[in-house]
Amino acid sequence: MASFFSKLGSLFSGGAGEAGQENEQAVKSLVHEDCIIFAEPTKEGSQYRLQGRIEKEVGDETFTRTFIRADLFASQDEAIEWSLKKGKQIIDQNGKSLFSDGQKSRTA
Repeated sequence: MASFFSKLGSLFSGGAGEAGQENEQAVKSLVHEDCIIFAEPTKEGSQYRLQGRIEKEVGDETFTRTFIRADLFASQDEAIEWSLKKGKQIIDQNGKSLFSDGQKSRTA
């Protein structure tokens, strides 16, 4: 649980990159249903692909589910917004079964 709070704290201390700069891979996050959703769109040419990961702390372990979709966006901010929305949708649709297989990491 401590790593959950340290990750959350790094979000507010500038750990996700400097404001106003577009990175090759920007990271923004939010907490939803005891999970942390990280928006990690990747730049492809002049567009950004919807991509992210979902993490959940279970006991002393962190379980991770990554997702990559075909959606492309003209701006990094738009790709981040939709990556966070897609992460919420994945959590809402899968519920507890998202992490029930016991695998520490996999693609959702």
